[in-house]
Amino acid sequence: MTEYRARFDADISFVNGGGLHAEAFRLDLPSPQLTEAQIGELLVRHLGLALVGSVELSNLSVVEEAHRGSRGAGAEAGAGGGADASGGADAGAEASAALNTAQRGRLVDLSHVISEGLVTYPGLPAPQITPHLTREASRDHYAPGTEFEIDVIAMAGNTGTYLDSPFHRYAGGGDLASLSLDTLVGIPAEVFRLTDAAERGIPAAVFFDRELAGTAVLLHTGWSRHFGRPEYAHGAPFLTEAGAQHLADVGVAIVGIDSLNIDDTESGGTRPAHSILLAAGIHVVEHLTALAEVPVRGARFTAVPPRVAGFGTFPVRAFAEVPAAD
Repeated sequence: MTEYRARFDADISFVNGGGLHAEAFRLDLPSPQLTEAQIGELLVRHLGLALVGSVELSNLSVVEEAHRGSRGAGAEAGAGGGADASGGADAGAEASAALNTAQRGRLVDLSHVISEGLVTYPGLPAPQITPHLTREASRDHYAPGTEFEIDVIAMAGNTGTYLDSPFHRYAGGGDLASLSLDTLVGIPAEVFRLTDAAERGIPAAVFFDRELAGTAVLLHTGWSRHFGRPEYAHGAPFLTEAGAQHLADVGVAIVGIDSLNIDDTESGGTRPAHSILLAAGIHVVEHLTALAEVPVRGARFTAVPPRVAGFGTFPVRAFAEVPAAD
């Protein structure tokens, strides 16, 4: 069988600063028909680079040549070529071991507290909590010494930490009552540390170093430190259209972010990340918090809303289960 390799120069930048330059790099290809963008993604996977912002290839050529074992083309050995790196990148690592099913790990609460008057998103009504039946009034209905409190809460579905179902964006999309628990409970979590990113938009290249199919991709931007304050509404990090399309293409289950919105709310009314992810049936969870307490790999993520028919968005008690230490 004929085998092919690519030869190229490369310049790689990282979202948290720094870069890598490679000259005359050679990389095994699974097919000679790969595009330049696909070869760039293969390069990131082969090198195991994290938090990549962009990949630029030059002097690209594809030649018939026996494989040397590049990752992504069928083997695990390294490829040839010279490279110089400076700052910004963490070396890739193998995925963490599966959770120990015999013992539940530590639970990390990733949800904001909902209270009366809470401002989650500017312009949306804050929750109002009023009594339907007070403890004092309930004494007329029950035996002596027995009393209850029944309260009414009025709030927008977009309050606190909440999940968007497809119905939130599309009239014909699945509502909250249609969601399968299999897609909401115990989903393998992949956390991306973006607290020192130089740009607000999270690009597709950030995700190239990991296998993400079926996972909960959690974007740790650190923006939750502003939650409940005016500064939360301005300059918030977001997922770019290209980033959303990549996550949809690889088949993630959930995308969560600890920021104001998965989209850029300061660039007009377009919402490409919502549109792409929800069209693909991928759940979106916004306004997460405490993601610094969740490891990059190995935890499991849960975010379950109530089964409300004809409703697209509702608060969740989102949490991560972190494996117990050996």
